[in-house]
Amino acid sequence: MIHTVLCDLLGIKYPIIQGGMAWVSSAELAAAVSEAGGLGIIGSGTAHPDWLKGQLLKARQLTNRPFGVNVMLRSPFVEEIMAILLDEPVAVVTTGAGNPGKYVPALRDVGTKVIPVVSSVALAKRLARGGVDALIAEGMESGGHIGDLTTMALVPQVVDAVNIPVIAAGGIFDGRALVAALMLGAVGVQMGTRFICAAECTVHPLVKETVIKTKDRDTSITGATAGHPVRALRNKLTRKYEEMEKSGAPFEEIEKLGVGSLRRAMVEGDVENGTIMAGQVCAMVKKVQPARNIIADIISSADEAIRRLEGQFVKL
Repeated sequence: MIHTVLCDLLGIKYPIIQGGMAWVSSAELAAAVSEAGGLGIIGSGTAHPDWLKGQLLKARQLTNRPFGVNVMLRSPFVEEIMAILLDEPVAVVTTGAGNPGKYVPALRDVGTKVIPVVSSVALAKRLARGGVDALIAEGMESGGHIGDLTTMALVPQVVDAVNIPVIAAGGIFDGRALVAALMLGAVGVQMGTRFICAAECTVHPLVKETVIKTKDRDTSITGATAGHPVRALRNKLTRKYEEMEKSGAPFEEIEKLGVGSLRRAMVEGDVENGTIMAGQVCAMVKKVQPARNIIADIISSADEAIRRLEGQFVKL
């Protein structure tokens, strides 16, 4: 069994964090992952604070194990969301789209670990100085908002630059990637795309069907010209994005195209005109299965990978 400092830091059995994906990572999924020994994360996205209150209540009804909440710092409700998390503390808060510095002292005062997502060494250094507990170094293989560096390049650079635990994300599917991440100096992994097809994930069934049908080159990056690159599955909407970017359409017009598109896909099931944020490992997802089976497969394949490595080394 693989046990790292991340397990001790978060009080979990396995060094696996389920990514907090907006309109994907609900209480049902987060609780199932936590029950299976990982750390489940509720994705608050831009949801109304009342939604989060309901999700926290539901998660606590489903599990007694640690779970967390992902907070998008650009959410119009970020202050209300943080107030809820101070009043009803969770084990971990992960953050994206900004610097959580001003919230760190209060969150830590109520016993919450703060773990931001970073895509560059510079940001990693700045946040580490700000007193966060760990960092998630996310490579551009991931779904959703991405940076410029791959996981293989980013993770060891962040590990070398900071003196706090680093979790690898982006392009993580099974135990082989977990072992690779540990070799790069990470203490665990965060995974999103594979959990879209967890049985407990409440996204529209058509989204799961679409992910399972994907091939290796079926993701697209849009929004790069506006400085906000996003990786999602190719569909009518991404092609429209690409056409507008090539024609030099104003940023405001391109931005309007994306309003409500994530919910349109994940909740309403419009897989052609909505946004399905998924990473490059999407083609490796072959079936819907319970979260506990996903976790078990990751750990068993990690053990197998370690045994295979041991057999390849010759002592001289």
